[in-house]
Parts: sequence; C-alpha cells; structure tokens
Amino acid sequence: MLLDWYRAQHRRLPWRAPPGKRQDPYAVWLSEIMLQQTTVTAVIPYYLKFMTRWPDFRALAKADPADVMAAWAGLGYYSRARNLHACARKVAEDHGGRLPDEEAKLLKLPGIGPYTAAAIAAIAFGKQAAPVDGNIERVLSRLRAIREPLPASKPLIRQAASELAPAEHAGDFAQAMMDLGAGICTPKSPSCMLCPWNTVCEGLKKGIAAELPRRADKKARPTRRGATFVLLSEASEVFLERRVGKGLLAGMHGTPVTPFEEAAPKDVMAASPAKVAYERLRDPVTHTFTHFDLELEVHVARIASRASVQAQGEWAPLASLSEFALPTLFRKVIRAALSAAPSRRKKGRHSP
Repeated sequence: MLLDWYRAQHRRLPWRAPPGKRQDPYAVWLSEIMLQQTTVTAVIPYYLKFMTRWPDFRALAKADPADVMAAWAGLGYYSRARNLHACARKVAEDHGGRLPDEEAKLLKLPGIGPYTAAAIAAIAFGKQAAPVDGNIERVLSRLRAIREPLPASKPLIRQAASELAPAEHAGDFAQAMMDLGAGICTPKSPSCMLCPWNTVCEGLKKGIAAELPRRADKKARPTRRGATFVLLSEASEVFLERRVGKGLLAGMHGTPVTPFEEAAPKDVMAASPAKVAYERLRDPVTHTFTHFDLELEVHVARIASRASVQAQGEWAPLASLSEFALPTLFRKVIRAALSAAPSRRKKGRHSP
C-alpha cells in the first residue's frame, strides 16, 4: 500500500533518487545533516550550493572551515556545519572517501546520531533500518494509536518503526513515511481519506488520529540578555569578530557581543571594543535559539578612524556581507543598526 502510494506521489527533491533507485551516499548524508531541525524549502538552495562547490567527501574535507561556515550562514544550528566538515575529513582520511554502510559505524562519525545513521543506511545503502524523525513519529503514533505523550512514547514508536521496516525497498519505505507525514498525516487537519494506510490506522478507527501524538507539557523557555556593539566606518564597513571555542555560534562572524546571561549586562561599556561614543537603539534585537530566547541591546557608533578600534577582528564591506559566516542573529543586528533613524534611538550617548 505505502510503497505503491510513494511510487505515484513521492516528492521530487534534488537529493532524492527515483523510487527503486539508490542515491549517492554523499548526497543522502549532506541532505540529512542539513534537514536536521530545518525545513525542506530552506535546505534546497544550501544543498545545491554545497553540491556545486564541494561535490564529494574529499572535496569538502579539503575545504577551509571558514569557507564552509560562510556557505552555511543563515541555515542555523551552526554546530552542524562544524560537524559536517569534521565528518567529511574523517570519511576522507579513515574510510577512503566512502561513507560506511552500517549504522554502528555511521554512529561513530561526527554529527551523525541514531536517526541520521538509520536514514543513511536505509536510503543510501538499502539496509533494513528504521529512521524516526518528527514526521514518522506522528505517522506511527496515529497508525498504532499510541496515547502515551512524547517523549515517553519514543520507545514504542521506535519499536513500531523497527517492526514495519522492510528487508527490501527500505529506503523507499523510509522516505514514504517521511512524505506521508509531510503531506498527508500533517500535524493539524490530516487528510485521512487520502492516506494509503487509512484502512489500517488505529488512530483513525478510534477517532483520535488528529490529537496524536500527545506531548508532555513543555517547560517555559528561558530568556537571556546581552549587548552588542555595531561599529560602522565612513567607508561603509562594519567591524566583525570571529567567535572562538566550541560553544554557541563558534567559528562564526558577528559584531562584538557580551555573554548571553539571565540578567541584563550591568557595565556594558566595559566590553566595548573601542573608546568611542555610542547610541543605543531603543528596541533590542530579539532572536530564538533552540533552548532560550535572546534580547540583545544594540549600541551603534559611526567612527572616522579605524585606528580607534583596538580589538582583534576585521572590517567587512556592507555590500559583501554574504561572503562572511554571519549568522541570522547578527544580520538582524546590522539591519537594525543601519535602518534605525535618530528618533528611534534612546536619548543620550554612552562612551566607555
């Protein structure tokens, strides 16, 4: 039933082979890493760009990490980009440029967890594997009428996926469940009458399909606060630093910024990269990360001399920001700084 539906209704995606065919493992791996917590629509242009620039593991392994981060900028969850490059190097150096075809070996590679390993094993290599993403969780919760809320129901869902995974056409089956969840078995108002599994769906029979999967109450998302400094030169440039370490936004460019903490920063100017006069924008820039919301004070200074900035960093032409590994947060900051009229700024100037 499901495979027949998939052959007729499958989504045509640039990383996907036709039903019955296997895709290049590199293309499957790249797309699966990009699709982690990101929509298909957002991923497609990045996938095409990466495939054109780095068409295989060896090419990506040789790339400058800064170039990879710059190409990834805007896609979010930047640890994926760091792991992407690290994984390519590992495959090139330890596996002869070929991706392992077993889940256990895939799990040892950077950035590959249980879902991604199973998806690659099934789609790229035809292994009898059972990947479970958000779409598949929803499909199987409804198919088996699993009432226990997520995340406690995950073991039952994984068990159902394992029981259903076929020995043949495993990749088509996995992608069919993904497509079913994306287009038919949707979170709200599922199109049950169009579903190829509607005669065997326990959730539909019991009249509870639309309310599944149930979820435990979420904890309130905390808010963190900080401040950032936008230094603009007379040559239409902005001063950028590259964040170091392995934490949030590591390896990415950005305007100088204080740590993100629960309380608003007290002595903001102590973190200033230059002894210049700033104007603070009236409204903070807000941004949502995976585990917290951020409110960021924006302090703007237009300076006549680069020499007044003693911090380490570089001056980026505003017309060429696309060439820098600039996350969405800092693109928001720079747009706010450039678009804010004097009337929108708080009165008064601040200098360290």
